[in-house]
Amino acid sequence: MKIGVIGAGAIATFLLKEINQNQHENLEINSILVRNKEKYGVLESNFGVKLFTDLQAFLDSEIDIVVEAANIDAVKTLLPSVMKKKDVVLISIGALADEALLTELSTLVKEYKNVVHLPSGAIGGLDLLQNAHALGAVKSVLLTTRKPASSLIDGPIDEAKVVFEGKAIDAIKQFPKNMNVSIVLSLAGVGIEKTSVCLVADPHIEKNIHQVEIVGDFGEATFSITNNPLPDNPKTSYLAAMSILGTLNRMNDKLRIGG
Repeated sequence: MKIGVIGAGAIATFLLKEINQNQHENLEINSILVRNKEKYGVLESNFGVKLFTDLQAFLDSEIDIVVEAANIDAVKTLLPSVMKKKDVVLISIGALADEALLTELSTLVKEYKNVVHLPSGAIGGLDLLQNAHALGAVKSVLLTTRKPASSLIDGPIDEAKVVFEGKAIDAIKQFPKNMNVSIVLSLAGVGIEKTSVCLVADPHIEKNIHQVEIVGDFGEATFSITNNPLPDNPKTSYLAAMSILGTLNRMNDKLRIGG
C-alpha cells in the first residue's frame, strides 16, 4: 500500500523511519504534503519520498491512502478535499469536536464512499467499547485523565487537583488540546453528551495516565494506560504514534483480530 502523509513533524518522521527506512514489506510512504518544501527537503534524500506543496498534485501522485499527521487546522482546510479522492487515516481527532465539521465529513463519507480511519491514539479498549455498545446497551463511560500539573495549570501545587469534571462535550471546549482521548472514546461509545470526563492536574506524575470505566448490559470493564512520550518528541504519546502504524498494518491483514 502506497501512502501519502500530510505534515512532516514528529509523527510523520516516526512513520518514515518505521516504514521506509526499515523497508516495511507491505507499506511505503511515497508522497508528503508540506508548507515549506525547502525546510523539509532532506526527507526526499533520506527516505526516498517526494515533497509537494500543492494539495491536488499530492492527491494525484501515486498513493492509495492519506495519513493526516499535521494539526486541527489542516483537517479543517484540507480533509474535505482529500476525502473526495482518497481513504484517510486521521490523527488530529480534536478537529471532530467541531460538530459542523463532523457533520460535513460524515456527509462526504456517504457521498464519496471513501473510508476515514480513526486510530485509537493514546488509549486502548475501543474495540471492547464498540462491541459492548453494538446493541446500544452501554450505560456509562467515564474517562479519568491525570496529567502533569504544569501542563494544565499555571503555578505550583502540592496535591492533585481536579480541574474539570463533567461531560466530554464541555471538556473538549475547555481543554481542546488535552482531550483528544475523550473524543475518540465518545465516538466509539455513547457520544460526547453522555461520556463523562474527569481531568486531574497531578504534581507527582511525569506521564499522562488515562483510566476508562465502562458499565453496560455486558458487565463492567476498567482499564488504565500510562503513556511514555515519543522519543523524538516528548509532547507526543509514543502509543499514539504506534496506533497509526498499527492501523496501517491491519489494513493489509487477512486475519484480523478484534474489531
